[in-house]
Amino acid sequence: MPLIPEEPQIHESAQGPRVTPATGRTAPTPRPVPGPRPAAPPRPGRPGPVRPAPPAQRTPRDTAATKPAPSGPAVPAAPAAPQIQLIPASAEGALDAAEEAVDLLLESGRAPGEVLVITTGDPHPWATHELTFGETSYWAQHDAGDDVFYTDAAGTSRAASRAVVVVAVNGGTGDGVATALPLAHARAGALLIVCGDPQQINSVLGVGV
Repeated sequence: MPLIPEEPQIHESAQGPRVTPATGRTAPTPRPVPGPRPAAPPRPGRPGPVRPAPPAQRTPRDTAATKPAPSGPAVPAAPAAPQIQLIPASAEGALDAAEEAVDLLLESGRAPGEVLVITTGDPHPWATHELTFGETSYWAQHDAGDDVFYTDAAGTSRAASRAVVVVAVNGGTGDGVATALPLAHARAGALLIVCGDPQQINSVLGVGV
C-alpha cells in the first residue's frame, strides 16, 4: 500500500526539473558579452593611434612650406610682344596699302575701335577733315574708341594703345620714321602692321620681318 503513494511523488519530481530548465534558459540571455569586450585593446603591439597623428601633422607643415613659392608668378606678368606684319609698299602707295589692311581687319571681325592708323608723312584725309573742327573734337573721337582713329607721327605719343596699329610709311624724314615706328610698336597690343619700304622698316625695328 505505501508503494502507491510514492509513485505519484516521483512523477511530480519529474515535472519539477522541466520547470527548472526553463528558468535556466533565461540565464544564457546575458550572452551580450561580446559587446563589452573592450578588453580587446590589449593589442598594444599595434600603435595605430600614434601613426595617424604624426603623418597628419607633417602633411600640413609640408604644404605650408611650399606655399611661399607663389612669389614666382610675378615673372609671367610681362606682356607678350605684338606680332609684326610688313606690307611692302612705296611711299606713294603706303597709305592705300594701309587702307586695304584696315578693310581686311574689319572684315575678319576686328572692331573699328581696336584699330589705330598712323601716317609718317601727310596725314590721312579723315584726320585732316576732322581737325578742321578743332583738336578737342578730334581727340574726343579718339577717347570714345568707337571707330578707327587716324593720326600722324606727331600724334602717336598722345594716342592710346589699341589691339592693332597700322603704320603707313608714306614719307616723312628718316628721324620721324625712326621715332614713329617704335612708338607704334609700343601702342600695338596684339598686331603691328607696317606698310612701306622693307629695308627702312627692318633697320628701324631691328627685326627681320
